Amino acid sequence: MTDTKLRVLIVLGTSTGGIGQHVRSLAAGLVARGQRVVVAGPKETEATFSFTKVGARFVEAPIGLTPSPRDLAVARSLARWVNGADIVHAHGFRAGIVALSAGAGRGWPIAGVRKSGVPLIVTWHNQVLAGGVKGDLMHRVEGAVARGATLSLGASADLVAVAVAAGGNAVLGPVAAPRPGVATRSRDQVREEIGVGDAPLVLAVGRLHAQKDYPTLVAAMGRLPSRDPRPVLVVAGDGPEEPAVRAAIAQHGVSARLLGRRSDVADLLNAADVLALVSVWEARALVIQEAMKVGLPVVATAVGGIPELVGEDALLVTPGDVRALAAALVEVLDFPQQASERATRALARAAKWPDEHAVVDQVFEHYLAVTHGAFDGDREARS
Repeated sequence: MTDTKLRVLIVLGTSTGGIGQHVRSLAAGLVARGQRVVVAGPKETEATFSFTKVGARFVEAPIGLTPSPRDLAVARSLARWVNGADIVHAHGFRAGIVALSAGAGRGWPIAGVRKSGVPLIVTWHNQVLAGGVKGDLMHRVEGAVARGATLSLGASADLVAVAVAAGGNAVLGPVAAPRPGVATRSRDQVREEIGVGDAPLVLAVGRLHAQKDYPTLVAAMGRLPSRDPRPVLVVAGDGPEEPAVRAAIAQHGVSARLLGRRSDVADLLNAADVLALVSVWEARALVIQEAMKVGLPVVATAVGGIPELVGEDALLVTPGDVRALAAALVEVLDFPQQASERATRALARAAKWPDEHAVVDQVFEHYLAVTHGAFDGDREARS
């Protein structure tokens, strides 16, 4: 516990996964260290992650997935909480824009709101993937957030580089996976429940969203050599791409189970033979961390922060390469001894990652730095 007491305002938008988990962990750790924490975000996000149950105060701020005219009202409402804070920490570009509009950091307060002088840290969790006019606009927003924030924390090295290139101060800010949950059911019980039996089980966990590129995973499953029993793809997650995923499953004749959003990921990891994550981009994917911490072989795309996360202890493929992905899955399923050896090395690698407590300590050190003016007027990147 530190002697320094800060009033911390954490701002986030709609979240059902990693960002919300990280904010809950951060809030819990800060409260445990004697800090006063207010979390501002959509009421649905509070309902999912229960920030108040870890000792934080919650303030409703309906920050959605896309810009909305109501963001102006949200910023005005948030301004008084900004003025009452010692540090504002926004998670994601949408939350960063609202925080800047509410007077935090070096931003542009909207009409009726004055600059507060309160430093702003923005954690970058995602990369801008859109192209065309929308992509150009989002890159401009990205640059504005980088320059307006007192400090940016990139969840992966490529995000740090983007923030620095845009003219901001930025350092690496790893996001730790929660401590692995304890499986409450046996491997056989879970497999029986979802109708897999003795078949090889390829698990995917994550929203059914274009970024996750499930069609490539389904197509790769369709290329696996005939075997008895037939491998089964099990997907835990929901989202807007569900119709497209179902269509791809039918097109390729894949045996699959779409489970929807699940709270028993530990049980699913225990029941699986391999975790597959084939996103077109990821920072420091929490589900990969969870899988490696329990010794489950991983096949993933070599994008974003994944290569630096897994090293040589997972099989990496080029995004969108169906043939290479199918070959990697076959390698895991047909050569279990080698897969097990990689998973054992992964356990050792995972033991060296910063845990949630270490990440909270790192973030708090950044809070102390910015509140003491370490980044005032300094546009050089620090690492």
